[in-house]
Amino acid sequence: MAYTAGHSRLRRGRFSSIGYTYHVTFTTRNRIPYFSDLIQARRFVNVLKEDEILGYTKTLAFIVMPDHVHWLFELKRSSLSQSVKRVKSIFTSRGIERVWDYGFYDHAIRSDESLINVARYIVANPLRTGLVDKVGDYSHWDSIWLE
Repeated sequence: MAYTAGHSRLRRGRFSSIGYTYHVTFTTRNRIPYFSDLIQARRFVNVLKEDEILGYTKTLAFIVMPDHVHWLFELKRSSLSQSVKRVKSIFTSRGIERVWDYGFYDHAIRSDESLINVARYIVANPLRTGLVDKVGDYSHWDSIWLE
């Protein structure tokens, strides 16, 4: 898929600043469920953990769904676009063919938003999609607010 004019419009007005918290969502190419495979899902979780260890981000919550990822994090270094590109590229460089669709959706968390509520929304994805009956039955998520 080639970049289209629509992709550049998505980037207009995109703001990123170190120290801010973002909720980003990105999808697999053609929504192929790459992460139905346990090994692939855990490989991606490890990439997020490595990114934090290297000091680029501080992950607050994430969920790796079969065909997309939700990631709530504080930006520590570089830009928002560079951070998403980095984790997608690292994962792809360690494995199979091109996995990711172009771009991502982002939401800068406002000061009046509850981070815990955003994290709850993220980890409840498997419930809303009918993959599991309890969040604890889904294994590809984490949150600093474990309950």
